[in-house]
Amino acid sequence: MHRGEIWWANLPDPVGSEPGYRRPVLVVQDDTFNQSRISTVVVVIITSNIQLAEAPANVLLPKRSTGLSRDSVANVSQILTVDKTFLVECIGSLPNDLQEEIDDGLRTILFVSVATPANKSLYRNAAS
Repeated sequence: MHRGEIWWANLPDPVGSEPGYRRPVLVVQDDTFNQSRISTVVVVIITSNIQLAEAPANVLLPKRSTGLSRDSVANVSQILTVDKTFLVECIGSLPNDLQEEIDDGLRTILFVSVATPANKSLYRNAAS
């Protein structure tokens, strides 16, 4: 499991406007954590509702670039932490240009700045 991969996830039944059921998700968690003993992973929900591409921070994912069966949208405002066992099948991955758009969207949603080499080493130590 790696950052930028698209997986089928078997999510629990939704409550309210939460996402649920079987759906594609995008792994956005750093690979340092993905390869650690941590049993959860941070993902962004993917939807086939193309109209959501117009929402701030969301990213259009063309099927020809992602392994998805249709054009879809990474709904960056729906960030979830799920158990890794919920992810059942890797179906594709993002090219670098789309991953950069996702990263920009995450920075917008979370109101954070770019990680520098100095502060990124702190994250790596925390995941060990």
